[in-house]
Amino acid sequence: MSRSLRIILVLILIAGGSGLLPAFQAPLDAQEKPEQSIETVAPAALVGCDPDGVQSSGAIYRICMPPDWWWNGDLVIYAHGYVAYNEPLQIPEDQLCLDDGTCIFDIANVLGYGFATTSYATNGLAVKPGVQDVVDLIDIFAQQYGTPDRVFVVGVSEGGLVTTLVTEQYAGLVDGGLATCGPVGDFNVQTSYFGDFRAVFDYFFPGLVPGSPVNIPQPLIDNWDDFYQNVIQPVVFDPVNRAALQQLFSVTGAPFDVNDLAYSVDESLHDALWYNVFATNDAIGKLGGQPFHNLTREYTGSLDDAALNAGVARFGADPAAIAEITAHYQTSGQLSVPLVTMHTLRDQQVPYYHEGIYRLKTLSTGSAFRHINIPIDRYGHCEFTTVEAIVAFAIMIFMATGESLDQVAVQKLLPEKTDQARFTEQFRQVQAEFLNQKQ
Repeated sequence: MSRSLRIILVLILIAGGSGLLPAFQAPLDAQEKPEQSIETVAPAALVGCDPDGVQSSGAIYRICMPPDWWWNGDLVIYAHGYVAYNEPLQIPEDQLCLDDGTCIFDIANVLGYGFATTSYATNGLAVKPGVQDVVDLIDIFAQQYGTPDRVFVVGVSEGGLVTTLVTEQYAGLVDGGLATCGPVGDFNVQTSYFGDFRAVFDYFFPGLVPGSPVNIPQPLIDNWDDFYQNVIQPVVFDPVNRAALQQLFSVTGAPFDVNDLAYSVDESLHDALWYNVFATNDAIGKLGGQPFHNLTREYTGSLDDAALNAGVARFGADPAAIAEITAHYQTSGQLSVPLVTMHTLRDQQVPYYHEGIYRLKTLSTGSAFRHINIPIDRYGHCEFTTVEAIVAFAIMIFMATGESLDQVAVQKLLPEKTDQARFTEQFRQVQAEFLNQKQ
């Protein structure tokens, strides 16, 4: 399984870690309590996924429910990450399950939670329809199972932006959000990250990749894997081009891991170019124009910045694209319910500086006390440990309700004593940070 898919799997632990003290298991009279209990019933008996349905938008949705006696009345909705525009429209199964076969809906149902997810109505750039499909899914769930007591939205990467927008705009429907490694600060900044990387790459490696930062030939998309392995890698990693590669990373600020330099440099290079190749044409079509602007950008960090700025290709954004982004893709920082964000400091796909931008937005709107960010000192896109993921979810629950996760549930998720102790310590640290911030 590729590392780019591993990022989404930590969300299994987030969705599953939500057994709360008052809602973990509704009290039952002795006459009503079934003979089976959470301690004795087989996990498979607690999981039940309905046949997939189709939303009015054309999106595919899935609902998985535990037995009535075990459902705690709450719902976890999962907003998935980016899927290439040319993939089939379906729920991305590879973003739902671990290599060992354990899936998000398994863990959510075992812990007493309803679970729902949607494919969104489109692949590729899917933020705008993703928000509407998540909101619509809450209504679909209510029609089939009754209105949930509480709704928590969890999203990763592109789904992190979906989660943030839903949390900001639909506080009457959701009780909290957890957005991990999403472009939550400024969507124009995100498009610039990929556009700038490609423009600077083309300066240092002219003519190596066909097309331009704003015009991707279809044959390049169709043959990307072979092209990257057989054309790009041999040239870029040739020792004679070491200085050019170093300057590319210095100018663009693309991250790497000094403890795993060869892998991380290749990973950052691949991911930045992949998104430029696969996302550009799709985004132009959906935004109504080209969104990348570098006409006034001053690039620094090369051995000759004057030559770089004189020679790098320049592009102007279409006003229609900027207007569409402003209307539907920009966060406001205005929060009425809690939002937790978590981000790796050296994220090669969605730069960490989104968190600082979003924090300034919450300060300007007076919502900072409803937001907390958890920085993770690590390379990689959403590369979290089990403990970190559960801590993030626990903090969202605490911010929304003042309650802590049930320790029995935590022990089920973290059977190792060292992990249980680490969870307790990290939760207390972030909890204290939130309480100090709230004061």
